[in-house]
This record gives sequence, structure tokens and C-alpha cells, in this order.
Amino acid sequence: MIFYFSGTGNSLYAAKTIARHTGEELISISTAESTGATCHEYTLKDNELVGFVHPIHSWGPPKIVLDFIEKLKLNNYLGNYVFSIVTCGGSIGNTMKVMNDCLRKKDIHLNSGFSIKMPNNFIIMGDVDSKEVQNKKLAEAEGTLKYINHVIERRITGEFKVDKGTLPWLLTGIINPMFNKKAIDTTKFYVNNQCTGCGTCEKVCNCNNIQVDGKPQWGPRCTLCLACVHYCPAKAIQYGKGTEKKGRYTNPNISINEITRELAERAESNLNNFFTSCK
Repeated sequence: MIFYFSGTGNSLYAAKTIARHTGEELISISTAESTGATCHEYTLKDNELVGFVHPIHSWGPPKIVLDFIEKLKLNNYLGNYVFSIVTCGGSIGNTMKVMNDCLRKKDIHLNSGFSIKMPNNFIIMGDVDSKEVQNKKLAEAEGTLKYINHVIERRITGEFKVDKGTLPWLLTGIINPMFNKKAIDTTKFYVNNQCTGCGTCEKVCNCNNIQVDGKPQWGPRCTLCLACVHYCPAKAIQYGKGTEKKGRYTNPNISINEITRELAERAESNLNNFFTSCK
């Protein structure tokens, strides 16, 4: 069972690659969170793998991932092998420690953890990588994913291959909380005159936060995954003053149909009032 969260496809690609190798089921964290459930309850098979795959947001796990884990209940968890994979543009700070601490509160033991460098997509700070750098990162990610499959297939414990970067305590302990508290502001989203009202942004939003009535309107919920910005076919969506002249990126191995299919499943779940409660 592999729980994943993805904005522009990097983490979904990593999760899919691991799932293909292990035969494990993929479960979308954003779909689960969108149901409004107070508890996410799943029953594990004997010896089933448990994985968490997600990007970093300012050197920490996205809040939606931590919120999901706080509500997580794994029935038949009997010391199953648990791993975490973090995709990033460079380093992850103490993200793995945050994940470990969060899982420990649920009496879940993290056996291994990995970071995978993927093409950058956080254009609010910096820009996308050049095509050359993108291709290099994607090629190297293939090797990293093969190594991860090797480790989890053999259920090797204590294997943590992560790039923390410089001063990880500062990155995750100080900058990340400031990001979560002050950086996410949906009033900074807007569209320029290239917007066609196609509705792609509404379809790819991880928080069901965008409604298109001629032009998109953003509600208050947001993870700042920037899926709406990067998947806009007209490059019309901007955030603040610094994104208009910057590039756009989506993982070339993930189709937009895979992203929008998730939204359809999420809408169906909501329509059927699919709420889970813990006993």
C-alpha cells in the first residue's frame, strides 16, 4: 500500500515505479483528504509494504501529508515494512525526521527513507531547470528508483539515503514553519489575458479549491503545489509578480489524464458521501 501526494507528477511517477515493481496498491492522499474524513482507515494484508511518497514544500513534508498521517489508522499493522520517499529539486533538510516523528505518534515504525532529485517546479523561488538539467535528473532518478526497489524488496532496515543539504535544522526547523504560516496566500493567484477558461486548473487542483466560471477563482484551501500553474496550457496562471516570465514543468512520464482521473475519482467519492470514521 503506497500513499502518495503529487503536484506536477514527479512523486506520482516515483510512486508508480515502486508500485509496478512491488505490486502494491496506490492511494492518493489528496483524494482521501478531500472526503472530509476524520479518520483514514485501511486494513493491511499480512506482510504488506507501506510506503509514503511525496515532494517537499520548503524543506518539509506538505501539510496535507502530515494531516493525512494524523488521521491514519492501519488495521493489522504488525511491524510491516514502512518506507518513505521524498522527491525534491535539491535537498530535503530534516524532512525524514519530521516524517519519522509523525509516524511514531501513530505507533508506526519507519524502516527506510530516500530522497530523489527531480526537476524543479517551485517557480515562486527560482525557475525551472534547463532541459539538459531536467533530463539529467530524470535519468539519475531511474537509477535511484532501482536502488530503492532493491532495498524495499529485501526489506532492508535502517537504510536512509537522503540529501539533507546544509544546515538542515535551519531549513526544516525555522524556514519551513514560516512557509506554512505565511507563504501560502491564494489571493496571489491570478490569470492574464491568455486564459481561455478551459478548466484545466480546476481539474488538476489537489484541494478542489478552484472553480472556473469564465475565469478561475481560487478559494482559501491550497498546498501551493502549483499544479494549476504548471498544467495551464496557455501559461496564463500566475502567482504574485515573479512567475510570468518563468518556465513551466510537468513530469514527462505522467499524462494529464492520470492527474485528472484522480480528480474524477475524488469527485465521485465526495458525491457518494464517502466518509470514513474510526471506531
